[in-house]
Amino acid sequence: MTPSSTLPRIAIIGGGPAGLMAAEFLSRYPVRVDVYDSMPSVGRKFLMAGKGGMNITHAEPFPAFVSRYGEHQAEVAPLLEAFPPTALRAWLSELGIETFVGSSGRVFPTDMKAAPLLRSWLRRLREAGVVFHTRWLWTGWQTPGQSLVFQSPQGGQVIHAEAVIFALGGGSWPQLGSTGQWQEPFRAQGIAVQLLQPANCGFTAAWSDHFKSRYAGQPLKTLTLRLTDSHAQTLKQQGECVITETGIEGGLIYSLSAAIRNCISQTGQAVVYVDLLPDKDVAWLHQRLAQPRGKTSLANVLRKLGLDGVKAGLVRELVPAADIHDAQRLAQAIKALPLTLLAARPLAEAISSAGGVDFAGLNEDLMLKSLPGVFCAGEMLDWEAPTGGYLLSACFATGRQAGLGAWAWLADQTATVEPPPV
Repeated sequence: MTPSSTLPRIAIIGGGPAGLMAAEFLSRYPVRVDVYDSMPSVGRKFLMAGKGGMNITHAEPFPAFVSRYGEHQAEVAPLLEAFPPTALRAWLSELGIETFVGSSGRVFPTDMKAAPLLRSWLRRLREAGVVFHTRWLWTGWQTPGQSLVFQSPQGGQVIHAEAVIFALGGGSWPQLGSTGQWQEPFRAQGIAVQLLQPANCGFTAAWSDHFKSRYAGQPLKTLTLRLTDSHAQTLKQQGECVITETGIEGGLIYSLSAAIRNCISQTGQAVVYVDLLPDKDVAWLHQRLAQPRGKTSLANVLRKLGLDGVKAGLVRELVPAADIHDAQRLAQAIKALPLTLLAARPLAEAISSAGGVDFAGLNEDLMLKSLPGVFCAGEMLDWEAPTGGYLLSACFATGRQAGLGAWAWLADQTATVEPPPV
């Protein structure tokens, strides 16, 4: 076995799923792989993502799967084609982690947990010779390229590597390591970085004090949202969300968060239309609302329609007083309640982020065109996706590509190194 001190070194900066997947593929070749992470342990955001069920990928047909990556589908699709959900599940099986497909098409480990997966993975990486350096914060380059400056527990350190893979994440959940602080040194080198913005996030709404004091934290179940996006396309999605002190959040909102955010960016606000009873039509509602009420209160009228609690509260909050007692207008409002959203919640509160290193500055192996031998992977690239396994899938796929790309680049630099298999 070749001593690690004589092997070419590849430094991976960031120990999340993208960085670990880069290490996974590089560990199969004769190189020294060093993973640096600023946190006391690696994979912290990965573990957080596993709380409530480790949704690792999605089993829907591939064309539908890649469509979830929206405006950056063209850049992400080839990477996912090279490492699709089926390949990811096969890799997990090799690791001893069996998976199953839930009723929604989401894929989970059979035990639903992230920790056993991460433990098995780290054990295999260490056995393969991967070296982990925790509490090592990358602060920049000594010289552009492979001379890396860190702040470590032992003080300032300069490390030279033959190739470097950055997998530092975006800007969400900064307390778990994804601080976005890498943007400044990247931009200082002339690397194009699109502004990091919240994705899969909640939005601010101007609730009355009465409404938010009574309903904050209450779930809104079985409703449909409709939005006309900045491209004049009508988007419609059914699901659930949650009222918050500041506005609204949850899976249904996250699925439309990119479109909502872009509308707010262009016009200062976004109006989404809430269908509180998606299984009923306006005619059905009008027929029942037009019947004489007698002494029946509005609350009881709404309850008989299936609107009580927070849904009834939302009607009172958003329907003008003049329309409450007009059967036709109230029926129409229940099917298309206009909710004005004013701003995305802060990036630190978001599940993930949009923006990052521009794909135009990368080659097909995710190497920076301006810095040969330097690669980028994961959420620090300029793409976004909804929850549902799409985020992790792209992190794994980009990490794999960056790892293989780094090896291929070394092959071009060193005559004794064989290129990786196809």
